[in-house]
Amino acid sequence: MELHRALKPTGSLYLHCDPTASHYLKIILDAVFGAQQFHSEIVWKRTGAHSDTKQGRRDYGHIHDTILFYTVGREHTWNPKFLAYNEDYLNQQYRHVEPGTGRRYRLDNLSAAKPGGDTSYEWKGVLPYKGRFWAYSRAKMEQFDKDGRLVYTRNGMPTYKRYLVEMPGVALQDVWDDIAPTGGKERLGYPTQKPLALLERLVAVSSNPDDVVLDPFCGCGTAVVAAEKLGRRWIGIDITHLSIALMRYRLTDAFPNAEFEVRGEPADVGSARMLAEADRYQFQWWALSLVKAKPVEGKEKKGADRGIDGVITFVDDATGKLKRCVVQVKSGHVERKDIGDLAAAVNREAQMGVFVTLAPPTGPMRQETIAAGQYHSDGWQRDYPKVQILTIGDLLAGKQPEMPPTRATFARAGRIATPGHQQPAMASLFEDVGPGRQGGDNE
Repeated sequence: MELHRALKPTGSLYLHCDPTASHYLKIILDAVFGAQQFHSEIVWKRTGAHSDTKQGRRDYGHIHDTILFYTVGREHTWNPKFLAYNEDYLNQQYRHVEPGTGRRYRLDNLSAAKPGGDTSYEWKGVLPYKGRFWAYSRAKMEQFDKDGRLVYTRNGMPTYKRYLVEMPGVALQDVWDDIAPTGGKERLGYPTQKPLALLERLVAVSSNPDDVVLDPFCGCGTAVVAAEKLGRRWIGIDITHLSIALMRYRLTDAFPNAEFEVRGEPADVGSARMLAEADRYQFQWWALSLVKAKPVEGKEKKGADRGIDGVITFVDDATGKLKRCVVQVKSGHVERKDIGDLAAAVNREAQMGVFVTLAPPTGPMRQETIAAGQYHSDGWQRDYPKVQILTIGDLLAGKQPEMPPTRATFARAGRIATPGHQQPAMASLFEDVGPGRQGGDNE
């Protein structure tokens, strides 16, 4: 209902889901937008064939998702897209080749079922077939003849030479099997990430440069990246700080000169404390983002807490082998034992450790970090604290862990060129959209 309210009369809504929910969601959208504003149910082939029949699967392979397309009004923005013809179609329809130019063409009928203007004349001794009329005026036919666009059959009937190079291609239909699932360098490790090509297509067809694209469940930000790439303004919203952090990294990597604003994140220790009291997992994900650490577990933790909430990777020698700095986040009472636990985790499975705390550390805690010793970097020929403490206040003031240069903890997005006319982007990311939702990428 809010999206219907916010959309301009020329705006469109695309809702991505799978066939287990699409029929329920369509009923809801019909109620909100009106059944007459439904345009298409796009079937996107999101994966190849499943081959688990030998393992006992008793079902058809589920290889597609659904995208429901609605608009507010009938005068919605629409930029038609065409796909290339397949080779079989070309060989069948455009089998003629023009001598001299080598251009492929097909022959079109020049008659029409209904009259309209100057369409009942005789052309070089030939009339249209019985009950039909010429599709073009005499003046137009003379121009076609002058341009060498007419080819005559054995009985003298003219046909029109239509060149392949003049045709835009096949108009986009509602079954999309030409966009592969996210893979290769594009994959960022986000579980519901969509292919950039999929979102680029939706943005390009239903918006124009400088229009605003809103993704209210932006996840890792594929729709936002597509909008930025195509010169649209944009707003992305997500409830989880994990998604916000990933979006920030992705935008910075892909568009180094893009300007955007993040709203809804803590800006001081007081607001950080409020976030911790409201949801300690969201606080944890936000705090991890301040040191560019990747969370090791989601909200539903499995097993005992091993003293590790996140991991930062770094390179320390010429081999390029990644090493680990483990991170623990605390939002409540802290004591010396916490540092001892982190030091034990470092000795067990990492090279360094960072303790992030909302509360000020005690003197004995700092003594424990000194007792943990130093980590010597062979690659950089210097020592770093093996275990160190950073408060939320330190991080908000710009302080970062002392360690060798980090490697991108999340898979790094490649740089993307943007149109020359594009204006700086502004993103609004809110953490209070709704209760109890982990970040998705449901553009």
